[in-house]
Amino acid sequence: MHYIIKLATTLMLLFGLVSSAWSESNILHPVKGSPQAADFKLKDIDDKLYRLADFRGKVVIVNFWATWCPPCRFELPSMERLWQIIRKEDVIMLAINVGEDVDTIFTFTSDYPVTFPLLMDRDSSVTQKYPVLGIPTSFIIDPRGRMIYRAVGTREWDDPQLIKNILALKKHTN
Repeated sequence: MHYIIKLATTLMLLFGLVSSAWSESNILHPVKGSPQAADFKLKDIDDKLYRLADFRGKVVIVNFWATWCPPCRFELPSMERLWQIIRKEDVIMLAINVGEDVDTIFTFTSDYPVTFPLLMDRDSSVTQKYPVLGIPTSFIIDPRGRMIYRAVGTREWDDPQLIKNILALKKHTN
């Protein structure tokens, strides 16, 4: 049964990847109804545990990705540049790898070095709790824990307008 769930998730992600291909723009699409983001507990490649609820009160970018995904590889450098800007603004970025192991991710980072946390969703259980349409898919979560924006496909994450939209959410605490 575990194999079937993993296969179904992989096929869903591949289908979404093909259908979303390369993003047409740097637009962040509003998430209808701004639902609460599902809490999760995941470890990073250094075995440190991260829990989404620990970041309540901050804007959080959650990105779902994989090492085998060409669009993910394309956007990682701009995500790192964004991280260098937003971490000074007390905004959190969490990149959740879908279905891969520590060795695969660690090897990948030698070609694509990043300094933001790379979390592991080895069984895709967290991915299945989010409306992920393919990878990469990112969600921008406001300080109250609500999913405000979704981005399916690649983005140039250090685009000034994207940064402005993300930082504007810091004021959404009421």
